[in-house]
Amino acid sequence: MRTLISTVILLAALSAGCAAEQAGALGNTSAGAGASAIRLPEGARLVDLTYPFDDKTIYWPTATTGFAHETVHYGKTEGGYFYSAYTLCAPEHGGTHLDAPIHFAEGKSTADAVPLSRLVGSAVVVDVSAAASRDRDYLVTRADIEAFERAHGAIEPLTIVLIRTGWGARWPDKKRYLGDDRPGHAEALHFPGIGEDAARALVARNVGAVGIDTASIDNGPSKDFITHRVLLGADIPAFENVASMESLPPRGALVIALPMKIRAGSGGPLRIVAALPR
Repeated sequence: MRTLISTVILLAALSAGCAAEQAGALGNTSAGAGASAIRLPEGARLVDLTYPFDDKTIYWPTATTGFAHETVHYGKTEGGYFYSAYTLCAPEHGGTHLDAPIHFAEGKSTADAVPLSRLVGSAVVVDVSAAASRDRDYLVTRADIEAFERAHGAIEPLTIVLIRTGWGARWPDKKRYLGDDRPGHAEALHFPGIGEDAARALVARNVGAVGIDTASIDNGPSKDFITHRVLLGADIPAFENVASMESLPPRGALVIALPMKIRAGSGGPLRIVAALPR
């Protein structure tokens, strides 16, 4: 455990260094407000915020393929020792994954170019699960962001903002999670998302990244994907289908969100974990 915590602290320090180094390129002079403030005590615990990739992984309904994991070899070799290897194939956008800014914003960061300062940092959890339980198409508002800040303090630059709607309890039931489980149909989806005014409020705060426990940062009925366009247009990456947010406090977690580094990718599978002080 000591080694794990040392690794987390090292990543935080590296992120802070990256933030300072990249501030000029990002037009951000407040880079030090992210991971650099994190100092974890001995005994901190790690929480996995990632769903496994398997035959139950949920992808956007218009995806023509899902997650394919095929055996190359499993068992003893001619040399008498055990060996296993597989091939995998999957769309970029499904399961717990990254939306790189290029996904909806021409000329913005690709998956391999998202700065580490936006992938590792202190996190806040904005919990709108009560409102989402009453309205399955709920849109997070600017008022929700401001209410969080009144209760828990200002959201500082490069903070990773996680939106908890409670939808994780529905995974991996595709019909309950998406609102419609017909392949190829995306016109009748129902799940919560982030509204345009909230997205603009987060851009104004220069957050590092935004994550949500649903299939999209826009809600299910969205046709114009305005929240994608606002956040990704500001070069702010998004994390979708984030798991186990109920395990996180409103403040105090260090999030490490490392996607597959796909050159020129619009996104990709994401392993995201949180480190929490006991």
